[in-house]
Amino acid sequence: MSVFNQSRSYIIRLIFIVLFLIMLVQLFNLQIASNKYKDLAQENAVFKKVIYPPRGFMYDRKGRSFVNNTLMYDLMVRPSEVRNVDTAYLCRLLEIDTAEFRKRIVSAIIKSGNRPSAFESLLTPEKFGRLQENIWRVGGGFYLQERPIRTYPFNAGGHFVGYIGEVDSGIIARSEGFYQRGDYVGRSGLEAYYEKVLMGQRGVQYWIKDNHNRLVGRFDEGNQDVKEVAGRGLRTYVDIDIQQLAEKLMQNKVGAVVALEPQTGGIIAMVSGPNFSPDALTGSNFKKYYSKFVLDVSKPLLNRAIKGQYPPVSTYKPIGGLVALDEGVITPSFGFPCGGRYYSCGHGKPACTHAGGGHAANLRLAIANSCNAYFAHVYRMSVDNPRIGNVKDGYQRWKEYLNNFGLGIRLGVDLPSEDKGNIPDSSVYNKVYRNSWNSCTNLTLGIGQDMMLSTPLQLANAMCLIANKGYYYTPHFVKSIDGETKEDTILNKFRQRHDVLTKVSDTAFEAIIAGMQDVVEIGTAKSAKIPGINVCAKTGTAENYKILDGKRIKLKDNSVFVCFAPRENPKIAIAVVVENAGYGGTWAGPISALLMEKYLNDTLRPERVKEVERIAAANLMPGWLAREQYVYDSTRAREWFKITKDSSYIRKYLHRAAPPQPKKDSSNKVPGKIVYKPFDMMLPEKNYLLIKKRGTA
Repeated sequence: MSVFNQSRSYIIRLIFIVLFLIMLVQLFNLQIASNKYKDLAQENAVFKKVIYPPRGFMYDRKGRSFVNNTLMYDLMVRPSEVRNVDTAYLCRLLEIDTAEFRKRIVSAIIKSGNRPSAFESLLTPEKFGRLQENIWRVGGGFYLQERPIRTYPFNAGGHFVGYIGEVDSGIIARSEGFYQRGDYVGRSGLEAYYEKVLMGQRGVQYWIKDNHNRLVGRFDEGNQDVKEVAGRGLRTYVDIDIQQLAEKLMQNKVGAVVALEPQTGGIIAMVSGPNFSPDALTGSNFKKYYSKFVLDVSKPLLNRAIKGQYPPVSTYKPIGGLVALDEGVITPSFGFPCGGRYYSCGHGKPACTHAGGGHAANLRLAIANSCNAYFAHVYRMSVDNPRIGNVKDGYQRWKEYLNNFGLGIRLGVDLPSEDKGNIPDSSVYNKVYRNSWNSCTNLTLGIGQDMMLSTPLQLANAMCLIANKGYYYTPHFVKSIDGETKEDTILNKFRQRHDVLTKVSDTAFEAIIAGMQDVVEIGTAKSAKIPGINVCAKTGTAENYKILDGKRIKLKDNSVFVCFAPRENPKIAIAVVVENAGYGGTWAGPISALLMEKYLNDTLRPERVKEVERIAAANLMPGWLAREQYVYDSTRAREWFKITKDSSYIRKYLHRAAPPQPKKDSSNKVPGKIVYKPFDMMLPEKNYLLIKKRGTA
């Protein structure tokens, strides 16, 4: 028995020794080898506050800042620290209900776990004032976070400046974790293109917390803090005075204005109409206005300067002349006996404004008089060039010329989402015409029609190529970056010169340029005359069609105008498109003239100031927009009603006819039922509902 007890005692001692050794190893791991609990303790005692840097400013060509910063605040929450919260009081401060409070807390837990996230972003000044005074009464887990937000002293440039917004999961994933929840990035315009330059670097401050989660002082006297680094500024070619004037002139109009500096490709002004105030998409205004803009059928967020695609029509003719000159199929003295129509393809199209061959006796006169037959024939000569071979190879050669001019391709402007217009490939015509086509099939390409489409930016760039006599620089806004170093390569491509036309002599260029000056002096662009300045221009009038109610409707023509000045030393090139505005010289021409005069003379004559007011007051918004908006809104209301059965939104589109009055006898007639008219057939002024008796067709 004693032997058994002795053995059991030995085993018990061994178990205790093993347990003691395990505890000793674990204590060593916790206190010396592992930092887990040290980190947890520090996290409970130390608050890590992210400091967002101010974004870089944007300056115009005269050094005036047109994009600045101001401070706003987010109410942040860390879900793991939310305790003893006076929910009702916080809801009163934020003007929300308890259901919304719970929804936001759950959302914060799902999105960020225990990391801080915005409970309410970009507080209005009123809410911030209330919270700043009473945040201590709310409870644990909530704090105010500074947030630099954009301001716009000149309230101009909304389309090209862009806006900033909070990162989403896609941006975080693409950045491989560089961006974090709560970060703001450029979402469009220059803000997006130059994000890495403008953003700066986040900073961090460490604060000591007491047992009530209140911040009571800096941890380690701030020695472990990381200082934020402000973003760098952008120095641009923009002239904010010209930008503001262009925006004023394009009020209540659909279209675009682009003004370039020919020698550099610098963008002096860019406007898209309808326009919007950049202040509408910053701070607490964003939620209010963004959805409104998105649902507007006039598309105010669309930058038509780089995404609007229009037939260049007669503004293309000087370019067509240059192609033919460079190919050697014509000389400046080449003439065409136009009798008012082009009969060489047998159908007498296109027609011309003038009759009698004298108006197209040479290239200069053909441009001045905008002879359709002349340039249709010149196009055919270019693609039928016997030195190239067949018409399809000749067409591809012609297309390459236009691509080199910047037409039918993305120029590469320093903005996201540029469209390339359309110069169709020969494969397109092969498909449409089953490989059976020739230069007569698409001869209206010679006058900027058929399938040819261009953006206003491309048209302005083409004017730079003519003004520079054969070369251009890729259009861009930014001239330099503050503190620029060799590592900053983002601007390199904008400093490379593109030499396109190498075979055209100065004499031949002068024939084109002289013809464009004649357009202003004696032709259709007299509205662009400026005393003491030789202006070269070309007007265009594009037919305009739209599908409405399933029918192709002809609308008022689009007004197109391109120009540069002064002829001797071009300093500005402009393209203007105004939709539904008639002839090119009626609205687009005067707008261009005012911008040129203001830029070149730095002032406007008194009588021209009156012209500014006249054009600005003109409302050229297409009449069909109101109808299309009504159909769009009512269709959305119907879909919302089908999904939610909520009739509050659809109610304003329901115009009931007077119901029949019930008779006093006791007949068992079935009352009329409501029949919904199809939404795509609605007109704002017509009834939406009809009373239809049961049993009728």
